[in-house]
Amino acid sequence: MNTYHESWKPLFDKFNISIDEIYSGSEPVYPEKEHLFRVFEMDVREIKVLLLGQDPYHGPGQAHGLSFSVPQGIKIPPSLRNIYKELQNEFPERNYKFDSGNLEKWFNREKIFLLNASLSVIKGKPGSQMKIWEGFTNAVIKFVSEQNKLCIFLLLGNFAKAKESLISNKERIVKGVHPSPLSAHNGFFGSGIFKKVEELLGTNIDWSN
Repeated sequence: MNTYHESWKPLFDKFNISIDEIYSGSEPVYPEKEHLFRVFEMDVREIKVLLLGQDPYHGPGQAHGLSFSVPQGIKIPPSLRNIYKELQNEFPERNYKFDSGNLEKWFNREKIFLLNASLSVIKGKPGSQMKIWEGFTNAVIKFVSEQNKLCIFLLLGNFAKAKESLISNKERIVKGVHPSPLSAHNGFFGSGIFKKVEELLGTNIDWSN
């Protein structure tokens, strides 16, 4: 069952999204239908940080409706592993130990809005449903910017940085290199990006999971 918090109603009312159509093809689509709008269970006014991903993981059992996150028991994806490494380097005194790729605590407890620019993907075909979602998720970013003036927008990589124009409160944007294995050594590691997020927020985040 796809439900969303009532605070998103003005946005959802503007878009006519046919879920059945998205899942109607012969190939599997991820995440499972019931997780499609999972991120919208959060009240837009409660979001502390919006962390933008590109699209869901395209392997079986990985995507569950939250960007960068995988369910308990699934191998930690490389980009998330690099995020963990940077967090451990930035906050050695906190003794973070990450043994899972599940970020539900970030979402539920810390109010980190784990949004993908494409909410769904065809198995084995990254970016395959981006065109379906781009207009909607662009509107989501704009809506958050309008409704929640305290939200920090964490934009990692060129794809995410291209969304900067949708955000009205530019002083709440933190930009950085993507944590993927291809680019993490070109400025993501050692960037202090998560410290910058906490400084702007004016409060610590518990990044443990």
